[in-house]
Amino acid sequence: MNARQTLACMSLLILGGCASGVNRLPQITTAPDQAYRLAAGDEIRITVYGFDSITNTYVVSDTDSISLPLLETITVGGLTPALLEQAIAERLRSRDLAPNPSVSVQVQKTRPFFILGEVQRPGQYPYVPGMTLLTAVSIAGGYTFRAQTHAAELRRAHNGMHQHGRADPNTPVLPGDIISVGEKSF
Repeated sequence: MNARQTLACMSLLILGGCASGVNRLPQITTAPDQAYRLAAGDEIRITVYGFDSITNTYVVSDTDSISLPLLETITVGGLTPALLEQAIAERLRSRDLAPNPSVSVQVQKTRPFFILGEVQRPGQYPYVPGMTLLTAVSIAGGYTFRAQTHAAELRRAHNGMHQHGRADPNTPVLPGDIISVGEKSF
């Protein structure tokens, strides 16, 4: 190998090493029409008509469950609000407490999302339905001058699955997501 070929190979190796690690991660994909799934930290309002002792606001515990008077502990992690309504109604029927119960479950407060790295104000922020990575960065005060703006690292636990990958500015952000904005190579 002559000096010119050696220099070309070394240049390619150096440039390849400068490529951002986030670009090597798989792209995070989420279907935007997926129903919201409950998880630890969510605050939900349960209304059971005729059962004032059950009607209340509950926070989903770290074990993905809630404790309801008369019905004991119910595991709610991964359920949609509609599925939780059905589970509560079934428990009421199976315990002969109500033949045809009317149950309503509303999400009052979702889990926050977290953003760290090269943003002006890293931290924990309230989730806003329909938000994207770019929205999350805006909420955190925007990018720093060192930020890699075309992609970020994202960690997500959704529907019992853990994802770790790359998010572009239009990637949907979900409650509980952890976003890490990297530093660009100069």
